[in-house]
Amino acid sequence: MRNETPDITRAHTGIDGVSWNILGQVYVPKQMSEDSFSWHATFPIETFVPPHVHPHQDEYIFVLSGRIDLILDGRQQSAGAGDLVRMPRGIPHAFYNNSGAPATALFWAAPSGRLVELYQRIHNMSNPAEVVQTAREYGVVFLPPVSAAA
Repeated sequence: MRNETPDITRAHTGIDGVSWNILGQVYVPKQMSEDSFSWHATFPIETFVPPHVHPHQDEYIFVLSGRIDLILDGRQQSAGAGDLVRMPRGIPHAFYNNSGAPATALFWAAPSGRLVELYQRIHNMSNPAEVVQTAREYGVVFLPPVSAAA
């Protein structure tokens, strides 16, 4: 993991020009250090991340555009542009784009853990079951599936 540096990660670019395709969503890393990791996420219509837990990381979503539907600690909620979603470590959460329009958000996790390595490994992986199995190796635990219509 790199040390934090004073610099600007420009709009529409990731660190070192990197972007990842994670089951149809595009993740663009904006900042990486041992203490935290942030990425811009684009959620096309009807994409989702199923219920999962980060046992050792707090995760946040700042919604930039559109709407993201969530299951957060067992409760259904929605977040829109300007909203900040807080997902403390150990709390089950999932997010869905059921809005009929693309959504974008800035995500970050603290500490970084092995999320960067996970995203590098599952980039362009097309089998959701394989993603779920691989994620466990990197400290992300997926729970039994929930419909995207939740």
